[in-house]
Amino acid sequence: MKAPFVYGTAADSQHFTDREKETLRLKNNFEYGVNTIIISPRRWGKTSLVNKVASMFDKNRKIQIVRIDAFSVRSEEDFYRLFATEIIKQTASKAEEWIVTAKNYLSTLVPAISVTADPMNPLSLSFNNMNKRYSDDVLHLPEQIAQEKGIQIVVCIDEFQQIGELSDSVFLQKKLRSVWQHQQATSYCLFGSKKHLLMNMFNKYSMPFYKFGDVISLERIPLACWQSYIQERFINSGKEISDDFIRQIYEYVDGNSSYVQQLSWLIWIATDKVVNDEIFTQAKNNLINLNGALFLEQLGNLTSYQLNFLRALLCGKGDDINKKETIDKFELGSSANVSTIKKALQKKEVIEVSGKNITFTDPLLPHWFHDNINLWL
Repeated sequence: MKAPFVYGTAADSQHFTDREKETLRLKNNFEYGVNTIIISPRRWGKTSLVNKVASMFDKNRKIQIVRIDAFSVRSEEDFYRLFATEIIKQTASKAEEWIVTAKNYLSTLVPAISVTADPMNPLSLSFNNMNKRYSDDVLHLPEQIAQEKGIQIVVCIDEFQQIGELSDSVFLQKKLRSVWQHQQATSYCLFGSKKHLLMNMFNKYSMPFYKFGDVISLERIPLACWQSYIQERFINSGKEISDDFIRQIYEYVDGNSSYVQQLSWLIWIATDKVVNDEIFTQAKNNLINLNGALFLEQLGNLTSYQLNFLRALLCGKGDDINKKETIDKFELGSSANVSTIKKALQKKEVIEVSGKNITFTDPLLPHWFHDNINLWL
């Protein structure tokens, strides 16, 4: 029996809910070669959305989707190596084709094929002398393959914000854009889990990727969609949950898709027949406890000023954070110091800042912080 709820991984089609407008928009972008940037807070379903749309082209021989995860990229050379490897591996079905493609387009890189014991990835492609000198060859690779095969290629790069954290990042971004923007048979879908870094890369006028493509900003999935989704899964397994409890799930995690799934799962496994207050409360406590170690580590390295800022935010003073009475009450130092604190917490992915609106990045963190605030008093 498959679990009725999933979290921690990208949702497959069975667990994908709503996003009809975004799905259609992204599908059209893939079909017509429109570059796309997807921006939203983490755990809102960006990867699931891309995977869903990509799966729609599995049987379309004219459109090839290449998926790349840039999470492990730590240098410019890392990126070129990963980019070349995944383009070749995902546009050719056999090791023999890998070798031919690599030798045809990247002969100067001395491609090497090796066999591994991993049944999920039995063949490995590597390059013996990958470095910046060959960047043009690598970045032109998908376009060359697409033109030769008479197909369209869509390159989807997850965790693209890693590019923005590399040394000399702006130079690399200029290089990528200067090549990618002229390609006719290849388009790009760029997204990641750090919203503020992506916003800086794509929405800032001075940055190379400004107005690179269609920006899709994901909104929360509406409560009504979750009600039908959760109800169906409880009913199909012979259990009952009221719409009121589903509303409480949604509000407790501020509509965060991954946490809605996880809390629903914790309630489901604790329910024999009907969800009640005791089950719901215990599931909430379990959810907080499961994430407690992560939150403790996240806040453990913060300064006293930063912790005081979070205390003020927890007390509903986000809108008044620059007022003297708030600064004095929560010992924030000065208005200039508040600005420094805010930037540091945003960089650490602890808070989100949108205009004057300041919120915790993780909707569970304020619940945990409230219960454990005495650790820092």
